Amino acid sequence: MFKGGPNMQGLMKQAQKMQERIQKAQEELKTKTVETSVGGGMVTVVFNGGQELLSIKINPEAVDPEDVETLQELVMSAVNAGLKKSQEMVQSEMSQITGGMNIPGMF
Repeated sequence: MFKGGPNMQGLMKQAQKMQERIQKAQEELKTKTVETSVGGGMVTVVFNGGQELLSIKINPEAVDPEDVETLQELVMSAVNAGLKKSQEMVQSEMSQITGGMNIPGMF
């Protein structure tokens, strides 16, 4: 059976500190936001680092009762772009903590 020596204890302490830093960063990311606009500013969305949609602004000019499909596409495009931008912000923040190491399930 493998016995953990001083090196193993050191690794465990490092892993625990990293996990604490990641949890703190995840909480802080919920307070950071990203904004994305599509269609020349017709639809603007704001996401936080927790991938929560905080707001959607729709320019009144984008509202055409005869062409609802275009507005739906703009909203979908803005939400997808905002979500991606939010995920990139989280990935960037986390890679600073993990040194680029990908830890499954962490973010």
